[in-house]
Amino acid sequence: MQAPQIQKLESEDSKRLYEYIERNGTVERDELEAEFSMDRGDLDRKLAMLIEEGYLEERDGTFRLKFDYSEDITYETDGIEVTIRAARQNDLKELVKVMREVAEEDAYLTAGSVAGLLDSEEVIFRNNDRESRIFFVATIDDDVVGWAHLRSPNLAKLGHTAELTMGVLQEYRGHGIGSRLLEHGLEWAESNGYEKVYQSLPATNQDGVRFLERHGWETEAIRKAHFKIADEYVAEQQMSIMLRDPVLG
Repeated sequence: MQAPQIQKLESEDSKRLYEYIERNGTVERDELEAEFSMDRGDLDRKLAMLIEEGYLEERDGTFRLKFDYSEDITYETDGIEVTIRAARQNDLKELVKVMREVAEEDAYLTAGSVAGLLDSEEVIFRNNDRESRIFFVATIDDDVVGWAHLRSPNLAKLGHTAELTMGVLQEYRGHGIGSRLLEHGLEWAESNGYEKVYQSLPATNQDGVRFLERHGWETEAIRKAHFKIADEYVAEQQMSIMLRDPVLG
């Protein structure tokens, strides 16, 4: 997805407004008035401009990034009702907990590093001139049981690619939740102009490798002794899927 060029905003105040809302997920008007010492009319004009230019959107008196969040999907599998939706800012702590649990179970180093970044930044979404990222979650009875995360560096040579991390808690595997999360994430990536999605995982995680292979992913490279897990060297398996034919476009 084309990121907004925040350095081109008309004023430093507009840029600060955008970055504050990006950092905090969803922000109520009263909070903006308390945070920014500017005339109410001036605040109104700057928020209106950010909305008009496609940087922000207003919902029920709160402001958030203008983003393709996709539609929620609710379905039943094996007698379990599952909802897949874009993550919300108030999912953050639960999402980090789930990611850390999956990373620990599966020695999923990339997921662990993403969880650490998410925990330190405390921001679900990013969409600026440096990077874009979005999280989708699978929930059961409003509890997060899995996630799919897509991140893209906003660089001219890499902007067509996105890195994926995803996982489902052990007790909820075997119900097709991972497949639905993967499908949802890839559909979002394709509809937002990404051409290639990739990820890396320890080569010892052959369950993960086979799962991706069943969904059309291919191994691009093996990097020997790239990870060191529990004092043992483990190869990295780099995998990817093309969403658009690089020749036909």
